[in-house]
Amino acid sequence: MAEPVRVPTAKVALSTASVYPESTATAFEIAARLGYDGVEVMVWTDPVSQDVDALRRLSDDHGVPILAVHAPCLLITQRVWSTDPWTKLLRARAAAERLGASTVVVHPPFRWQRQYARDFVTGIWRMADESDVRFAVENMYPWRYRDREMLAYAPEWDVTKDDYRHFTVDLSHTATARTDATAMIDRMGDRLAHVHLADGNGSAKDEHLVPGRGTQPCAELLERLARTSFDGHVVIEVNTRRAMSSAEREADLAEALAFTRLHLAAAPPAPAAPPAPPSPRSRARRP
Repeated sequence: MAEPVRVPTAKVALSTASVYPESTATAFEIAARLGYDGVEVMVWTDPVSQDVDALRRLSDDHGVPILAVHAPCLLITQRVWSTDPWTKLLRARAAAERLGASTVVVHPPFRWQRQYARDFVTGIWRMADESDVRFAVENMYPWRYRDREMLAYAPEWDVTKDDYRHFTVDLSHTATARTDATAMIDRMGDRLAHVHLADGNGSAKDEHLVPGRGTQPCAELLERLARTSFDGHVVIEVNTRRAMSSAEREADLAEALAFTRLHLAAAPPAPAAPPAPPSPRSRARRP
């Protein structure tokens, strides 16, 4: 007898970055039309993405909840919500709390942000202790130009080398880093709280392909999440800049959603396993 199709535990969200160069408002419209479970707001130069009241109106108007807020960590957002990186994270946390989002996604600091990088691990723990919002630190990658490689992030682009309570894994970034995505996910263990689903072929450029169009284990990851009853969010974060029309962009986002839902529903849950040991920081905090 065939296994019944299960309703996945994880919610599937659309990153507002996936509709660029269209607007944050367009992302809500597309997410509602295609049946996404919610959105992740990329806070960037679009004024609407920075305005909590405007975001709340979009969420209410389209019936699409905001599941996560991506703090403004990109080079082009260095002046969004202040030039001070801790102020940016405080504002991201406040926005998440007001919007009902469970997660703030944050990149590790750029290497030239020396004081921020020095205090980053302990500061993220402190901020996480002050709120129910998860701070999920995202894996990055070395920057490459021709045969040269520059380590642009500190303490590490491979965030599993440091101790965080929650992680975001991005499969486009594992492709760009040319690292083993499955091994990285193993190291994250039960601290994997958030997924940016995209694909890549190992180019020096961060490709963010539609899942299934590159070499990354997108299907295997989703089936693993299904077997372990993952209850975080899977966020479609793909690059649709080359779409020749709005219809082509929407078709790509529909394909990504169908791929994700198919593989989340494909695998039966595994038998319950004993809990993994807590992180070193968690053990240190026990009375």
